[in-house]
Amino acid sequence: MQRSAADTGRFCNNEGKIVKYIIATIKPFKLEEVREALTGIGVRGMMVTEIKGFGSQSGHTEIYRGAEYAVNFVPKVKLEIAVQDNMAEQVVSTISTTAKTDKIGDGKVFVLDLESAMRVRTGETNDDAL
Repeated sequence: MQRSAADTGRFCNNEGKIVKYIIATIKPFKLEEVREALTGIGVRGMMVTEIKGFGSQSGHTEIYRGAEYAVNFVPKVKLEIAVQDNMAEQVVSTISTTAKTDKIGDGKVFVLDLESAMRVRTGETNDDAL
């Protein structure tokens, strides 16, 4: 990857276009609503993984067949999305407004610089591979 002197430390592909990698964790029941909203703003693909984790809520207790037990890891869905730099802010905003329930455990969104990407079938790279 190339770095331009005018760049602020972000990697650029050969055409100078910056690609971002967005990782978001959301509540599972919000997945379809978030997917529809992202498709509506032009996101063409994403990877989805069912995960378990904890953050501020540190798990909780549940009752199953009369017995109380601790749930240390809460079910979440992880979205991974690669987009052109100029779309990243809109994607983050769309995820945050659509996934928000105003309750603890709504999730997190991380934005990273993506050094490179390649479409295996065609060999296209970076934003052409998205």
